[in-house]
Amino acid sequence: MFHVKHHMGEDWQEGGFALYIHWPYCKAKCPYCDFNSHVTAKIDQDAWREAYLQELDRAATETGGRILRSVFFGGGTPSLMDPATVDAILDRVSKHWRLTNDPEITLEANPTSVEAARFAAYRHAGVNRVSLGLQALNDQDLRRLGRQHSAADGLAALDLARSLFDRTSCDLIYARQDQDLASWGEELRHVLSRGPDHISLYQLTIEEGTAFARLYDAGKLHGLPDEDLAADMYDLTTELCAEAGLLGYEVSNYAKPGAESRHNQVYWRMGDYLGIGPGAHGRLTLNGHRLATVAHRSPDLWREAVRKNGTGEAPREAIAPEDQAAEYLMMSLRLTEGMSLARYSAMLGRAPDAAKLAMLEQDGFIIQDQGWLRATQSGRLLLNRLILEISEA
Repeated sequence: MFHVKHHMGEDWQEGGFALYIHWPYCKAKCPYCDFNSHVTAKIDQDAWREAYLQELDRAATETGGRILRSVFFGGGTPSLMDPATVDAILDRVSKHWRLTNDPEITLEANPTSVEAARFAAYRHAGVNRVSLGLQALNDQDLRRLGRQHSAADGLAALDLARSLFDRTSCDLIYARQDQDLASWGEELRHVLSRGPDHISLYQLTIEEGTAFARLYDAGKLHGLPDEDLAADMYDLTTELCAEAGLLGYEVSNYAKPGAESRHNQVYWRMGDYLGIGPGAHGRLTLNGHRLATVAHRSPDLWREAVRKNGTGEAPREAIAPEDQAAEYLMMSLRLTEGMSLARYSAMLGRAPDAAKLAMLEQDGFIIQDQGWLRATQSGRLLLNRLILEISEA
């Protein structure tokens, strides 16, 4: 656990400071994806590099004295970025901010052979952690998910990443069409046997506005597991990861001790983070006020705004203390470590109702321990409901 200050103006320091770089382009749009990603025939890498550097220069005028814990290249598909662009960004970052002694520099990558060939150049540029979008180890399911790689490509890229980078994470999606518990267990064991130190495991959800949502609404997305089977898959996931030495430190994330995603911990612990790139969100505390930042979603509009206006951001919004409390509750309860009641109460302006919390604890949904509140395994399965109950306490 980390020490908690109660001075709201500096509250962000409890979570630290991070930088997120959004690359908006993909080779193809996956049918389950609701991220800000776009497909285009041609990318002007030089123009994008210049826009990112200009935004970093602007951001540094407000936050230049801070210590940066992590940099995360997300997307889209950041492994479509020229390694020279990544190199230039990291070089500019090191000029503007002091980095921790062991900063985490992550790049999301697709495991196609073309992108895997760039790994050594990314490593040379300063990336020390790769997050691979495996998603499945079944070629039929990969096609259904709109992925451009095969299961063999995915495993080859994972092995290559393990040989080049200090740390390797991978994503898998479960509760897919026609998937049963035994096949999910076999798939997960296979990935775990390749030795990633971090794994993100997501239940397939049907997000509004996606191709899958349109199929689902038309009654054409068949074979999705029911809630009981999905819950069994979640339990098996936790069990198999623990056997492999990866502990569930967040609802969907498992890691070997010390290999937790430091970048995502900044989010979940309500630190400050810069969001650079089309559609990127940020949280920034300036002069004691916490602000929500968001960049223009359209890649062309964002780049044009950076060039003409000196910023790709839309107007900022101040976040009221009670809204900060709601955000902290929602984010921190995803973590196994839970939330500091003192910190939550400081944001809320009052302590939550002790009797209501005691009832939730008696029912087995939470544990209170030395000023911290954590969701139990039962509580995690009903997390949205639990968050609502605590917010009303």
